[in-house]
Amino acid sequence: MKKTVFFAAALLGVAAVSSSSYAQGVRLGLRAGANYSNLAGNIRNENTFNNKFGFIGGVMLNADVTGDGFFSIQPEILYSQKGFENKPTEYTNTVLGVGYTEKREGKVNYNYLDVPVLLKVNAGGLIVEAGPQYSYLLSANDETQITRTRQPNGTPQVTEVQNKKDVSGFKRSELGYVAGVGYQADNGLSLNLRYTGAFSDFVKSDNGSYFNGDLANARHSAFQLSLGYLIPNK
Repeated sequence: MKKTVFFAAALLGVAAVSSSSYAQGVRLGLRAGANYSNLAGNIRNENTFNNKFGFIGGVMLNADVTGDGFFSIQPEILYSQKGFENKPTEYTNTVLGVGYTEKREGKVNYNYLDVPVLLKVNAGGLIVEAGPQYSYLLSANDETQITRTRQPNGTPQVTEVQNKKDVSGFKRSELGYVAGVGYQADNGLSLNLRYTGAFSDFVKSDNGSYFNGDLANARHSAFQLSLGYLIPNK
C-alpha cells in the first residue's frame, strides 16, 4: 500500500516539476461523481451480473502545456467504487434433471485507488481526454446471498458468502485506460463523462472457485459521470 501511495504521489510530482517553467499554468482541482460499473470479458452466466452505482472522488493536477489551456496533462488520484449487483435470476446446472439450480442476490464492491494520467484537449470549453490508468485494490465487500436447490425436488437452502472482505484471491494492481468528453466553464467547473476499462483480469488464475469460476476471465468496466473543479491561480 505504501508503494502505491508513493507511486501516485510521484505521478503528481512529475507533472508539477515538468511544469515548473510555467507554474502559473498548474492548477489543483477536486473531482466527485458516480461510477456505473459492471464486468467485461469472457464471463460465464453473464446475464446474472447487473450494473451497480458507486462513488468516485479525489484530487487532480492540471498542467497547461500550450499556455492557452488548449492542451494539458492531468493526473488524478481517485477513490473509486467498482463492482456489480447479482441479478436475481435462477440458473441451472443439471444433467438429465440431476444437479442444482442457483440464484444469487446482493452486490459486490471493489474499492480502488485509481491514478489516471490524462491528455486533455480543451476546445472552447469542449473537453476531450484520454490516457492510461493505474489501479490498486484497497478492499472488497461481497454481500452475495446464494439460494441453491438440489434437483430433482430438493429444498432451497440459503447461504451467505464466507470471507466477505478477503482480497487474497484478487490481483491487487491493475493497468487500464480512460477516455471521455465533457464541458469546462471559464471558472474551472466541469462536467465529465468517461469510460474506464482494464487490460487484464482481476481474479487470480488459481482462484477457480470464485463465483463458481464464472469470473475467471473478468475485467473491470465502468462509465463515470463526475463534476470537477480546477482552483484558480492567485
